[in-house]
Formats: sequence, structure tokens, C-alpha cells
Amino acid sequence: MNKGNVLFVQHDLFQDDVWFPLGVSYLCSSLRQYGVNISIYDMALNHFTNEELAQYLDDNKFDLICLSFLAARFKETIEPLCKVINEHKKDSWLVVGGHGASPLPEYIINTTNANIACIGEGEETLPEILNCKLYGNDLDKVKGIAYKKNNHIFFTQPRNPIKNLDLIPYPSWENFDMLKYTTNIKLAGMDESDKCFPVISTRGCINHCSFCYRMHKGIRVRDINDVVSEIKILHDLWGVSFIFFFDELFLYNRQRVFDFINALQKQKLNIKYSINCRVDIFSEKIAQALKDSGCMMVNIGFESTDQKTLDLMGKHVKVEQNYAAAEICHKIGLGMGLNTLFGLPGDTIEILHRNKQFIMDYNLYDQCRIIKPVTPFPGTKLLTLAVEKGFIQKEEEFFDRFVNSDLRMFDYCNIPDKEFYQAMLKVNSELIIDHYKHTNNDMVKANELIQNLKDLYSGKNVRFRGVRSDTTNADKRKIIRTKG
Repeated sequence: MNKGNVLFVQHDLFQDDVWFPLGVSYLCSSLRQYGVNISIYDMALNHFTNEELAQYLDDNKFDLICLSFLAARFKETIEPLCKVINEHKKDSWLVVGGHGASPLPEYIINTTNANIACIGEGEETLPEILNCKLYGNDLDKVKGIAYKKNNHIFFTQPRNPIKNLDLIPYPSWENFDMLKYTTNIKLAGMDESDKCFPVISTRGCINHCSFCYRMHKGIRVRDINDVVSEIKILHDLWGVSFIFFFDELFLYNRQRVFDFINALQKQKLNIKYSINCRVDIFSEKIAQALKDSGCMMVNIGFESTDQKTLDLMGKHVKVEQNYAAAEICHKIGLGMGLNTLFGLPGDTIEILHRNKQFIMDYNLYDQCRIIKPVTPFPGTKLLTLAVEKGFIQKEEEFFDRFVNSDLRMFDYCNIPDKEFYQAMLKVNSELIIDHYKHTNNDMVKANELIQNLKDLYSGKNVRFRGVRSDTTNADKRKIIRTKG
């Protein structure tokens, strides 16, 4: 019996530090349960050109060609890539999905000429789509998709999120170049010999911030012992020694932290790791336990030092909690991601400078941190607000207007562009200089980054990305800045 042939195309990110595609690998593992033949055309890792992809498609035949992406890459990469796929796919179905396709599937289908868009999670959806292709089943019975037929877009019933994440097989690592994927990422706290790899232990978040797109409401969790068993496999088979948790929110429950640490000890795993967390359940006890168990960094979305701004974005935390969490990390020397945004409703130049001072006061210099303008991605409350304020007529206009996540799209805070970018350049230049003074004192590199920001903000070079630079070992910091 024909089980089908499915190709996943990993589009190029035009950078060398490429993360393992966890989402795609979960889709692969779900299909492999049914004996499906899986192929990966990894343009991100190998920098294959569109012309090379065209030749590959000419030489092979597939039932489905799948492409997952984020909204920011759509005009630059995905649209021309889909054109090539459509010209060479023969009778394959082009299926698009991910955070880029799910919020505005009708626009994505019409623009890419894809056959189908998966809306939300695809582990249960994709095998059903394949059955429709192989056996002529009715697409209308597949929940959670939009599809094109006779020049019309049809939407099926929404698909509920997968409740029991432990039923999803482990990622299909065997389909990917694990040697490259475990060695091409270097993060703060890693030694040269460390191998880094991502793991997901939860899906979703307990909050719904105005700048964040949620595929599904709420948070769902995996059994912590199952998570640690996965880490052990990665450690034993591929020597992975540093885990980067891709969870939108790893630390949402205090007890889960200690359950995780106990499970690591039970498996006798001596690893390093990094997590994402909120400040409202953070404490010195948790921070110390994380550090003692190998946690090198807690990535925290502080976002702002202004309570009104936090309230307007729906963050549901207090400024005092932000400062308390930063104080704890600084006190015990636990690396932290000092993430702040600017350009949100309620923001002022004074708040921007206060955010800068917050970073400088608590910086441990694991990474070069700057302040970024907020980007209202499709599916977010902020993009809806842009329509309500008349900045754009419809949300689809995001794709034509988006240029770079370090450039603001809309003036939510009544600050003219010239004043906005002058202020951003001033504070970010100070943050860059402060970082390099406290690490390797490489002022040539610092000035180069500042010039790149000048060119970006002025529109001279809008393709610049990457001010943030990870060190290879957090313990090699020259100076630890003290508060005050």
C-alpha cells in the first residue's frame, strides 16, 4: 500500500547559526507512525538556492510539499520560494503552516497559491491531508485547514489543540543532520565542547500579551519525566550537553522546577540549560535551584519599567516584580535575558531611558542587549489596534509594510520618526558601548555595531540583523557590574 511521500522544505534564514526545526521534526515523527516516506530539503542549513530546489523537484515526485514559516520572512523568502515550488511541484499539493500562515490563511493561500494552509498545530492535521491526497478523501472533513478549490477558499471546522502532549512521538531527529544542528549554535554559558539542542516541555502561555500571537489559548505541559528521558536520548546518542528550552513559558509553576531538577538527578544527567520565564512566580529559592542544577540563563520578558505600559500590553505583572527578579538574578549571578520593548501604547522617551538604565544596572553581560521596537505581527492585538487606529485598512497590509524587526511599523506612542530613532540610537549606542567595556573592550566591534544601527534606522541598510552577540562562556566575563 502506498503510504505517501512528503517533502519538507526548510527555507533559508541567510545565517549560519540555525536552530533545529522542532516544529517540522514533530510533524515528521507524526507522519512516520503511518509509514510515510519523509524527505527534508534543508535550505537553512545548507544554503541551497531556489534554482537548486527547482532541479531537486524536477528530479523527484512527492504527494505533499510542506513549508512552515514565520510572518517576518514571508515577502523576503517565502513568496518567491512558493513561486518556484508551484512551477516544479508536478501534481503535489503545497501545504503551508506555522505561525506565519495560521493568523491570515486566506491571504497566505491567495498570495502563495498554496493548496492548503494548516491553522494551528499540524501533527494530527497533516496525516489526514495526506490521506485526502492519496485516497481522494474529502478535505472538508479535515479540521483546522483552509484550502483552495475552484478559485475559492474554504475553511473547515477548527481543530482543538492536542491535550496530551505526551502522545506525540519524540521529534524525528534521524531525518536531519544532527552533527551540524548540535554544533552550530553557541550560547552564553557554553564551553567550546558543548553541544546545544532545543527541547519543548510546554506549549502555549498563561498570558496573552498584546504583541504576542497565540495559536491556542492556555498552556499545556508534558510529563517532566518524559522530557528528561528525551534529553537523555539526545545526550547519549549525540552528546548534547546544553538544552535550550523553546517553551514560550518553561517556568509557570514553582513545583515543576523542582520536579525537573529531581528528574535530572534521577537520570544522573549533568547538563546545562536555558529557560524562558515570567517574573511573578520567580524567587531567590527558585533562582538558586536553577543555577545549582545547571541553568545558565533565564530569559525574561521584562518589556518595560513603566506600570501603565505593562498594563496596556496586558502583561499582568508589576514593575516591582520586574526589579525584584532582576535583583535576584544579579545577586546570585544567574544569567538573564534583559528583554525590553519600546514604541508600545503609553511609551515615552523618558520610559525608554529608564528601560536602558534598568538593563545597565542589572546587566551580567552574557549577551549584548539592546532595546527593540515592538512589532505587531499578524494575529496580535497590536495589529488589530493598527487597523482600529487607521494606520492600515486591513491586517494583510502587514506583509507589505514589514521590513525589519528593529524598525517600528506604526506610531503607537505619538513620537515622530526622527525623534523616535534619534532616541533609540542614543540609548542603544550606550548599551553597546557598556557591553563591550565590560567584556572584551572591543571598541572597534562596538562602533561597527553602532554604525550598523545608524544605517538601519536611516534606511541605508534595512537588512542588518544581529546586534545581540552571545558569548561562549558566561564565566569568562571580565567584570560583573554591581548595581549603583
